[in-house]
Amino acid sequence: MANLNKVFLMGNLTRDPQLSYLPSQTAVVEFGLAMNRTYKKQDGTQGQESCFVDCQMFGKRAEVINKYLKKGDPLFLEGRLKYDQWNAQDGSKRSKLRVFVENFEFLGRGGGQGGGGGGGAPDSAELPEPPEPFAPPTDDDIPF
Repeated sequence: MANLNKVFLMGNLTRDPQLSYLPSQTAVVEFGLAMNRTYKKQDGTQGQESCFVDCQMFGKRAEVINKYLKKGDPLFLEGRLKYDQWNAQDGSKRSKLRVFVENFEFLGRGGGQGGGGGGGAPDSAELPEPPEPFAPPTDDDIPF
């Protein structure tokens, strides 16, 4: 039987990202993500529940998350679930289910920032110049 371990989440950071480096100098960022769900109860009132998830990402893009995101910023991510187990200092066994982030997209905040570019993304002064528009070749451009 085939297996699939894939999650897609969209929510807000619950704390500022924490960046550290492995002995191999690989960047590691950890952050929390909260997703809210609103629903209608049987009595007609509106209910709300929140889900909090710990996330972890490695590599160059971990540094990007640390640089451009902060607590409260929206984020869309794709990843997989990872089950970690360890022994605590008091000798008890501990475990945690977290999301290992494989890809992400910045989301715009309301209030004028366009989708995909907001949420702490670099401003236009930091972005490279767009390429020249493509012009189809004319007869003068084609050698015979």
